[in-house]
Amino acid sequence: MIYIDVVAGPEGEHHWSKNYPYCGGTFQSPIDIKSELLRFDPTLRPIEIQNYNLSPNEQLTLGNNGHSVQISLPSKMHISSLPHHYTAAQLHFHWGSSNRAAGSEHTVNSKQYAAEMHVVHFNSDKYPNMSMAVDKSDGLAVLGVLIEVGEFSPAFEQFLKFINGIKYRGKVQVPGFNIRALLPARLDEYYRYDGSLTTPPCYPSVLWTVFRNHVTISRKQVLHQLELFFLSRFDIRINKPLRNEYQPVCGKVRTG
Repeated sequence: MIYIDVVAGPEGEHHWSKNYPYCGGTFQSPIDIKSELLRFDPTLRPIEIQNYNLSPNEQLTLGNNGHSVQISLPSKMHISSLPHHYTAAQLHFHWGSSNRAAGSEHTVNSKQYAAEMHVVHFNSDKYPNMSMAVDKSDGLAVLGVLIEVGEFSPAFEQFLKFINGIKYRGKVQVPGFNIRALLPARLDEYYRYDGSLTTPPCYPSVLWTVFRNHVTISRKQVLHQLELFFLSRFDIRINKPLRNEYQPVCGKVRTG
C-alpha cells in the first residue's frame, strides 16, 4: 500500500473557487500519482469490504443525472478495514467524450485512463447519513477504480444492459449483482491520500483509495456509455456539445 502526501494547487476548474472557496484551497482532488514521489506505509491494511455480493432480489436504482451514471447502494455494504465504519452510499463514473476516449479523473505518471469509477462511503460511526458527512474532514471514504479499454466485462454488463432505460435522464430499477466484481482482483495494492470531492463544493472530506491495478471493459461497452450521455446532454435548441465528464488534475504531490 502506498501513501501520498498532497498539497493541492489552484489548477483545474479555476472559476469554481469564485463561488466555492474550498475549490481553490488545499487537499484538492484529483491528482497525478507520480511514482517517484510515493512512499510505502507499512501501517496500511488491505482493503476489506463487506456485503458487496448482492442478491438479484435486491433492487438498485440506476440513474442518469445528465452528467454521470449513478447506482444507489444498500447500507449493509461497508468498508471494515478503516479506523471508522464507512457505509456505502452510491457509485458513479467519469469518462471522456466520443472524440477523446480518456476520462479518468486521477492519472498515474500523467497517464489518463479511459474512465474511472468511484464507490462512495460515509463515516456512519459519526454521522447519520451522507448529507451530514459530506463536509466533515473525516466524512467520506471513496474507492477509486481506473478503467481501461480491453476485455469485455460481464460485471459491468450487469447494469450497462439497462442503460437504454435512462437514455434521456431518469431512473430505473435493476437487480442486485456482485459489486465486488467491479473492483480489481487485488485489494491490497492501492494509493492512499487525503483529498476532496472532485466537483463543487470541493469539500476536503475524502479519504481516497485509488487501486493500483485497473479493470477493463470492452470498446463497445465504452461507446454505449458515451452514446447515452451524448444523447442526454446534447441540447438541440442551443447546439451545446457534450462536455467531458472528468475533472482535470488539480492536486500536487509532495514527498513526506
